[in-house]
Amino acid sequence: MCSVDFMDNTLSMEEQAIADRIQELKAELGEDLLILGHHYQRDSIVMHADFLGDSFMLSQKAAESSAKYIVFCGVHFMAESADILTDNDQHVILPNLRAGCSMADMATLNEVEIAWKEILDQSGLHDPIDREHPEEPVNDGKAYLVPVTYMNSSADLKDFVGRHGGVVCTSSNAEGVLNWAFERAGPEGAVLFFPDQHLGRNTGLAMGIAEDRMPTWTPGMGAMGELKGSRIVLWHGFCSVHKRFTPQQIEDFRQEHPDGVVVVHPECPKATVELADTYGSTQYIRNYVAGLPSGSKVAIGTEINMVARLAREHPDKLVECLDDEICPCSTMYMIHPAYLMDVLERLVDGEIPNQIVVPEDVQAGSLMALNRMLAILK
Repeated sequence: MCSVDFMDNTLSMEEQAIADRIQELKAELGEDLLILGHHYQRDSIVMHADFLGDSFMLSQKAAESSAKYIVFCGVHFMAESADILTDNDQHVILPNLRAGCSMADMATLNEVEIAWKEILDQSGLHDPIDREHPEEPVNDGKAYLVPVTYMNSSADLKDFVGRHGGVVCTSSNAEGVLNWAFERAGPEGAVLFFPDQHLGRNTGLAMGIAEDRMPTWTPGMGAMGELKGSRIVLWHGFCSVHKRFTPQQIEDFRQEHPDGVVVVHPECPKATVELADTYGSTQYIRNYVAGLPSGSKVAIGTEINMVARLAREHPDKLVECLDDEICPCSTMYMIHPAYLMDVLERLVDGEIPNQIVVPEDVQAGSLMALNRMLAILK
C-alpha cells in the first residue's frame, strides 16, 4: 500500500517565508479576495484556501461570493466553470496557467463535433437541437442522442452540450443526470457521455444497463461495439490517476487486512469499482471514512494528497492509498505556493494576472447545461 507519511507538514525556511507572505497579501486584499482549493491540492496550498472542496462545489462558492478576485487553486476547467457562474465584474485567476487536466484534454470540441455527426448518421438517432424545447421530455415518438458531459471538461464542450439540449454532471449526481437525459432521448434513444468512460460505464452498470449497450467511441476509430440499440455511447477518455487502481491492489490489501474496507472513486476502471466495498465522489469518500468506527482499516482509491489528509484527520483509523507508489495528480501539483504568492503580489500591485475568461458566446450554452443540472438537483 502507498504510505501517507511522505506528506511532511514541516515547512522549510523558504516555504515558511512564502506561506507568511501569502497570509500578509491575503490580509491586504481582504474581502476582495477568495481563494479556493481543490481536495487534491497539496497541504501548503490548502492551508491558504478559504474553501476546500470538489470542482463544482468550489464554483458554487465562487458564484455565491462577492469577492472581486477569485483565485482558483485547481485546474483550468474548474476555473472556467467558476468564470461562467460568476458576475462580469469578478475576476477568476489560475495561479499556474499550465495546470490543465489530461482527462479533459481527451475530448476536444472538434473531435466531439465530428463524432456527433458520425454517431447520428450511423445510429439513426436525431439531434435534440431540432426540437423546439430540447430540455423537455420527448413526446414526439422519435429517438434522440442527448449529450452529457462530465464537469471535468472544457467550457466549449459544456457550450456544445447546452446548445444540443444536454446537461453537465458530476461524479455524485451522474445517475440522476442520466435519468434526466434518457427522458429527453426517448425509450429508443441514447446518451453520448464524455470525456470519462469509466464514470459513464460504472454509472450505467449501477442503473442496470447491459455493458453491450454501452459501446466506447474513439476519435478516428469509431465505436467499439454496436451503436444501434445502444443506450450510452462512452467517450474513450479516462483519469490518469484513477486508472492506476487495480483489483490486485484491493486483493493485496484484503490479504493484509481481512477486516479492512475499500472505497474508490467512480473514475476507476469497472473491475476495480466492482471489487471495492463501495465507491463515490471525493465528498462521498470523505464522508465514508469519517463514518467508519474507530480502529477501522480502509484503503482508498483516489489522489494521494486527499488520502494523506484523511489519514491525518482520522488518526484513530488506518487509512492507506491503494497504489503501491505515490500517486499525485501531476496537473494539480502544478499549483505551487510560489505561484500563488506571485499572483497575489501582482493583484496588490494592481494587475489581474492569469485571468480565465470564457467568451460570452461560449458562456451561453455552458450556462444552459449547468443550469439544467442545477434544476435536476432541486
